[in-house]
Amino acid sequence: MPIGRWAPLSHPDVASVEVDDLLRALADPTRRQIVRLLLAEGDRPCGTFGLPVAASTLSHHFRTLRKAGILRQYDDGRQRMNTLRLDELDERFPGLVRTVLDAS
Repeated sequence: MPIGRWAPLSHPDVASVEVDDLLRALADPTRRQIVRLLLAEGDRPCGTFGLPVAASTLSHHFRTLRKAGILRQYDDGRQRMNTLRLDELDERFPGLVRTVLDAS
């Protein structure tokens, strides 16, 4: 049984991330907004994005971005934090995330 509030999360190794999964995750405007906010402001707790969606929907978007390899989630005290994996992704797919964000 894990110690703490949440069970440990799995994050894909960047070497196993597929471009189709990245593009599918970034196809949604709400997920692109999450990525833009993280890019502009850095790490943020889940509850601070201020997006007009239900908490369960936001949780779904975070999970989709995490499984696509776009963000990493970690626990900081009583908060679940989100951070972009942009440096890692840029090594595998140079400029892809920023290009998608710039084009939308």
